Amino acid sequence: MTSVCVFCGSAVGARPAYADAARTLAAELVRRRIGLVYGGGQIGLMGVLADAVLAGGGSVTGVIPRPLASREIVHDRLTTLHLVDSMHERKARMGELADGFVALPGGLGTFEETLEMLTWAQLGIHQKPVGMLDVDGFWTGLRAFLARAVDEGFVHQHNVDLLLHADAPTTLLDLMAAWSPPPGRRLWLTLRET
Repeated sequence: MTSVCVFCGSAVGARPAYADAARTLAAELVRRRIGLVYGGGQIGLMGVLADAVLAGGGSVTGVIPRPLASREIVHDRLTTLHLVDSMHERKARMGELADGFVALPGGLGTFEETLEMLTWAQLGIHQKPVGMLDVDGFWTGLRAFLARAVDEGFVHQHNVDLLLHADAPTTLLDLMAAWSPPPGRRLWLTLRET
């Protein structure tokens, strides 16, 4: 992996552990020479993460819709900034630029982005690892919800298994580096080619 897209909150959250995890992830990305792709903001965990990667000498690529950038929340020291027209275009661009996806704690946007990347993996739109950094059990509820969806017959376990999780950045990045797409995940690519 040469770049990882990280989804995370535009708030720092209620626990110092969240910002600490963002800084630890940033240090590990820099150590591994993995560039950061993220939402381009300077506030919340997004800002903590980007600042830490930049302070370590790493590369940071931000992707932000113009309306958000005009509200002066765009980070002003990024290595590269992509201005796009919509949230849909933002996710598509981040998906193109990254070799994998990590979810730190965050709000509705983080949930939506993470689940969309998982859905794209399920459909074969991309063949990249998707992982959650489970800081202080933040993602335990989502994992329980997905298990319930499996039990109720709405989600197949092999699709839930596409979502990697760990409570330490080193472990999660190791899992992502070792990940390979399951066979038979080229449905979307096959449909598009016909």
